[in-house]
Amino acid sequence: MSAEITLDLSSPVPPFEQLRARITELVDDGTLAPGARLPSVRALAADLGIAVGTVARAYRELEAAGYVRSRRRHGTTVAEAPPGSTEHGGIGALERDLPAGVVQAAEELVRQALAAGVRPEQTVALVRGAHRRLAP
Repeated sequence: MSAEITLDLSSPVPPFEQLRARITELVDDGTLAPGARLPSVRALAADLGIAVGTVARAYRELEAAGYVRSRRRHGTTVAEAPPGSTEHGGIGALERDLPAGVVQAAEELVRQALAAGVRPEQTVALVRGAHRRLAP
């Protein structure tokens, strides 16, 4: 994971904030899945060439925001339902990048499918089939 994180130490943005923002992006775009283990504070600090306290502060802020969970002897992992995930009721990166009408239509489809007892994988298959039929 540390290969996907780069910091600009000449930036006016503090390193802990750059790190917090980058991990948030990786969680929001699905690169870091729920339950994924993050490097230890010491290991990530060594990889990035920054102070241990800098990484610890970023992890604390991520935990306070609900993105990660830290436990003794288990390390830091991505939360099961981070704020940007649809499971948390938030809007993930994909939804932010799509037109609002498309997101609303998808939500309406899911509401109707749930009311009819349609399983999630059936709903996805239905959408894929419709996309294949309608796409140019």
